[in-house]
Amino acid sequence: MKNANHGAIDNQQLLSIIQRIEKLNEDSAAIAADIKEIFSEAKSAGFDPKYIRQMIRLRKLDPDELDEADELTQMYRSALGL
Repeated sequence: MKNANHGAIDNQQLLSIIQRIEKLNEDSAAIAADIKEIFSEAKSAGFDPKYIRQMIRLRKLDPDELDEADELTQMYRSALGL
C-alpha cells in the first residue's frame, strides 16, 4: 500500500506483515496436525471420523438451521427410499 511518500515502501512494516502471516501459517499447520491426531485417537477409540466431522458441522448451525437441515435430510432420504 502506498503511503504519504508517494510509492515509498515501509520495509519494516512489510517485513512485520510477512512475518506475522508466516507465523500464522506455521500455527495453522501445527493445529491441523493436532486435529489429525485427535481424529486418529477417536478412530482408535471406535468412533467414525466422518461422523465426528458431520457433528462438528452441525454444532456450528443455529437451532433453526439445524432443524432445516434435519428436515431436508429426512425429505431427501424418503424421496430416495432410504
